[in-house]
Amino acid sequence: MIMTIILLVVGFIMLLVGAQHFVDGSAALAKNCKVSSLIIGLTIVSAGTSAPELAVSLSAAAQGSSEIALSNILGSNIFNLLAILGISAIMSPLIVEKNIIKRDFAGTALATLLLFICLAGFSIVGKYPATGVVSSAYITEVPRFGGLMLAGAYIIYLAYVFTKESGKEENFGECRTISNPKCAGLIILGLLMIIIGGRLVVHCAKELAMLVGMSQTLVGLTIVAIGTSLPELVTSIVATRKGQLGIALGNVLGSNMFNLLFILGLSAMISPIQVNIASIYDLFILLIVTIITWLFAFTERKLNKSEGVIMLIMYALTMTYAITR
Repeated sequence: MIMTIILLVVGFIMLLVGAQHFVDGSAALAKNCKVSSLIIGLTIVSAGTSAPELAVSLSAAAQGSSEIALSNILGSNIFNLLAILGISAIMSPLIVEKNIIKRDFAGTALATLLLFICLAGFSIVGKYPATGVVSSAYITEVPRFGGLMLAGAYIIYLAYVFTKESGKEENFGECRTISNPKCAGLIILGLLMIIIGGRLVVHCAKELAMLVGMSQTLVGLTIVAIGTSLPELVTSIVATRKGQLGIALGNVLGSNMFNLLFILGLSAMISPIQVNIASIYDLFILLIVTIITWLFAFTERKLNKSEGVIMLIMYALTMTYAITR
């Protein structure tokens, strides 16, 4: 048990130090390339911090455990929106530019809405669009063609972001001037430390939780779901503390789009994702919290501390519902 605690502490240290390197390298790269920190957050940072979700979901899809692939994505997206943005807003009010509200928040909400309409609609009419063979425990599925459409939508979204954000001037404040090769080194080193540190924390936390009598289901709903989002959490907190709010906000919104469109799309292309009624409910919850967060950002074009507190309370209520369900 003592060794488990030591490894847990080592994991957290790796997470924090890795996030420092990752944010420094990303901000410096944005400065060197003369693009906004938001575009780096929406692309490199969001894709990098979503590596755990990508690994878990693709592995689950390859093994035919489609329920894990979908629930991992939905749980991570809810945590990203409510917990990570909530904590970041409490630390420092997040100024949200008009184009982020109109494009990125709206895009996230629209993608969630369309997926919910499709899955809920197919479950109501009882049509299963891929193999036509669905276990009695499931009510619909995301077919391979649907996965291709989701992944394609993410690529289109990414291309649109680049065309709109490239060439924008931004004040990077105290951001250090670092050569591009060193930026790449910091990003890779930081990301490796974040991923390894995150895996250590999750593994050790699971062991300690089982020792105190937590069930595997409860561990999965809490520690594993939060654990795959640790890179986003630590990166956004460090970015907020360093004043890189574009990276903090872009990391969350970009990760949610990456998870919902690209990871779910790739997973479905590997093996059609079968969906049960619980996942439909979770997708509906994700849609509601996405819209509420969008409305918070729309008012005064920022997420303030009081809204951050409300978001954390909403996450606690969501987790309570998931556990008691």
